[in-house]
Amino acid sequence: MQGNNPYQPPESSLETTADLSNVEYVGLWKRFVANFVDGFLMAIVFVPLALFIAPDTVELGTMNETNSGFDYLFSLMQMLIVIIFWIYKSATPGKMLMSAYIVDAKTGGKPSAGQFVVRYLMYFVSAVVLFLGFIWIIFDSRKQGWHDKIAGTVVIRKQ
Repeated sequence: MQGNNPYQPPESSLETTADLSNVEYVGLWKRFVANFVDGFLMAIVFVPLALFIAPDTVELGTMNETNSGFDYLFSLMQMLIVIIFWIYKSATPGKMLMSAYIVDAKTGGKPSAGQFVVRYLMYFVSAVVLFLGFIWIIFDSRKQGWHDKIAGTVVIRKQ
């Protein structure tokens, strides 16, 4: 049952329209910490996996120029893990730690799977021009990055 999960948004905000006029939007630094936590957790999973599957292609502490195809596989796996967390929990473990979750910007309800996929893919758009899409979070009244605006999502703090 979703109500018992301390990291899950209230059922009312997942299935119906919620009032977003009195919420705390999550800013850049809390999101940065959440992404750092997520990156650390991914490294705990993927570095040993890469060392086990393809030890010749992994050079710890250096940039490996050889592209074995495992890079793409691991990137795809990371993308799937993040999107699955977003779909089932409306947050990654890092966001859960920050008591933050992703909601639809118009309704306050749970975003669609399509919105989550678009949001993930638009991270690259947010990063490509000197990370301005992420820096935008600082100045936006709803603390939306470009990826949030394009996907129609906001990140709010669980109350």
